[in-house]
Amino acid sequence: QAQLVESGGGLVQAGGSLRLACTASGQTFSNYNRGWFRQAPGKEREFVAAIGWNGGRTSYVDSVKGRFTISRDSAKNTVYLQMNSLKPEDAAVYYCAADLRPFRIILYTVSQEYGYWGQGIQVTVSS
Repeated sequence: QAQLVESGGGLVQAGGSLRLACTASGQTFSNYNRGWFRQAPGKEREFVAAIGWNGGRTSYVDSVKGRFTISRDSAKNTVYLQMNSLKPEDAAVYYCAADLRPFRIILYTVSQEYGYWGQGIQVTVSS
């Protein structure tokens, strides 16, 4: 059974950095687009970043462009989210996800197009 597990969350001061990791087990996702989403209290789940299955394409929500970087290590079945210059508004539960199907061309920004999800990890940013 496929499982995605996030790590690296925690508490950081505004302006600081965190690196989230999402490791898959039970199935290889080397041919799947991967994504990160986040959900703050009282808000809907929001797309943050996505990376293509071959690592050549990335997509970001405007609010994190220039601050966050998504990357992947297919050999480790892991995707990363490097978060720099964190702001209080970045605080949320962050979820990693894998696409519904392999080899898709479009990097989707909606959660319905992702079929595999981690349990989420808390990121707290103090001002």
